[in-house]
Amino acid sequence: MSEKDTTHFGYKEVDKDAKAGMVADVFHSVASRYDLMNDLMSGGIHRIWKRFTIELSGVRKGNAVLDIAGGTGDLAAKFSRIVGPEGRVVLADINDSMLMVGRDKLLDSGHHGNIEFVQADAQFLPFPDETFDCITIAFGLRNVTDKETALRSMLRVLKPGGRLLVLEFSKPGNELLSKAYDTYSFRVLPLMGRLVANDSDSYQYLAESIRMHPDQETLRDMMEDAGFSRVEFHNMTGGIVALHKGIKA
Repeated sequence: MSEKDTTHFGYKEVDKDAKAGMVADVFHSVASRYDLMNDLMSGGIHRIWKRFTIELSGVRKGNAVLDIAGGTGDLAAKFSRIVGPEGRVVLADINDSMLMVGRDKLLDSGHHGNIEFVQADAQFLPFPDETFDCITIAFGLRNVTDKETALRSMLRVLKPGGRLLVLEFSKPGNELLSKAYDTYSFRVLPLMGRLVANDSDSYQYLAESIRMHPDQETLRDMMEDAGFSRVEFHNMTGGIVALHKGIKA
């Protein structure tokens, strides 16, 4: 099997065609406990990271927003309130289990009318050119098989002047923090996954997938190569998480 036919699934080298199904199995397994595990794993800090993403998005009333890998709908709920009844929010996820959890959560909390739910692959977005004012993808890009293809797909469906925001785990700048983070990721996370979600393997994969994700500078370069302009990134929590922003010229 040639190198171009394979990709990373955590630390394993797998056939490109097999990765999507393997990632799907992970998220089918964790969907029902996803919100609880997010709070436990981050100590609730993921809410601050997402709030900063919304602040940087520049989304306003009447905008059309696409939240890719939107999972259980944290960002979509906030965007729904901001864009109002004249606006449009599409929560997209490749995984139907995550999409159903997100849809039920949002409908139960009274969010409906301006939110649509679409099962979609980030690499091949099923929307016309120049549809959205803003696209967000939070903690999802690292699970995409071909990130370059996905970034070009996002650029295509953005309106000129539209913004892409990628919120993702990244590389801490401090060596001591990096070592502590490694210990936490590979010892505590799988144990937490086993105790809370009865699934240590999925959380082992999630820890490995974070390490295989491009660092801040590499992802910035990938966004520029895909055609985004004025690309910048903001480190949070010492670089454990980074928010990248790019504009469609």
